[in-house]
Amino acid sequence: MDRDPILLTPGPLTTTLRTKLAMLKDWGSWDADFNAVTARLRSQLLDIVHGHDTHVVVPLQGSGTFSVEAAVATVVPRDGHVLVLDNGAYCKRAAKLTQLMGRRASVIAFGEDEAVSPRVLETKLAKDASITHVILIHCETGTGVLNPFAEVAAVCERAGRGLIVDAMSSFGAIEIDARTMRFDALVAASGKCLEGVPGMGFVFLRKAILDACAGNSQSLAMDLYDQHQYMEKTTQWRFTPPTHVMVALAEAVAQFVEEGGQAARGARYADNCRILIEGLAALGLEPFLRAELQAPIIVTFHAPKHPAYDFKRFYAAAKARGFILYPGKLTEVETFRVGCIGAIGRNEMTQAVNAVGDALREMGIPTPG
Repeated sequence: MDRDPILLTPGPLTTTLRTKLAMLKDWGSWDADFNAVTARLRSQLLDIVHGHDTHVVVPLQGSGTFSVEAAVATVVPRDGHVLVLDNGAYCKRAAKLTQLMGRRASVIAFGEDEAVSPRVLETKLAKDASITHVILIHCETGTGVLNPFAEVAAVCERAGRGLIVDAMSSFGAIEIDARTMRFDALVAASGKCLEGVPGMGFVFLRKAILDACAGNSQSLAMDLYDQHQYMEKTTQWRFTPPTHVMVALAEAVAQFVEEGGQAARGARYADNCRILIEGLAALGLEPFLRAELQAPIIVTFHAPKHPAYDFKRFYAAAKARGFILYPGKLTEVETFRVGCIGAIGRNEMTQAVNAVGDALREMGIPTPG
């Protein structure tokens, strides 16, 4: 094979050569040139959500989950009560990390094949005045369902409750507008739809709540309030930054802007998603979600109902043909997942469909036609 495998996963993703090449230079973490890259990138991230007037953005070392944990610890007072809207695995993770940090957490459970309900949320908030904050996963990548961010934000604003949004798998591909959607914190990461490499998260914090965040976090390294204060004062990160990840993301964002920003990125992913679903349907494979719930980020498919099917063999056969798939995240139904994001387009998606068909036939699983 004359190329690396295509990563059809929710991250890490396939990146461009330009993004990879950006990591070939070493940077001093206190150097003015590196600090300028950090400042420029923070401004560009605010551009994406139209958030300059309402929010600041704070980068943080580590995976996206580090930043979700940091956001909850920074925004929620230690006597706060967090309500998690749960329709999948990443929602459950958010509830777990909230509890591990000593915050009270409650959960409203929804089906994994349905979006969370703003109406149910509104009823719950009216009944329980102790709830201070709500956590929403914008795109629940356990299944690929897109949750109603704008509607949930409107409910929280009317009820006077804080909203923390995990937009890990949606940021950069699906519209988020801070001018019309109120959120206290929104979390995303370098290795998702911006098509950088993993290793850095970033959190948008609403300016109106910043002062109240002082002293909330029980962590030194993950205190976003302190990180923001230090950056504003010095232009530097408090602790050693992921320099190569940062400059790769800066280069990836430059390409994001060149492509046409969120609208163009979202359109390419939607096209990838359409080719994938139509192509696998022709092979007899059905998506887990109804079309109206499906985000163009990652698609969960029912596994073939055939005795020869085994995910490990299926994965290996697809990998041998140059494509990395993702296991299912559901417990009740056997599934597998295929990502639509990264530096890929219709050619790669068509090749992926062909690879899946070849893999199934190699395993002795017949396909239509």
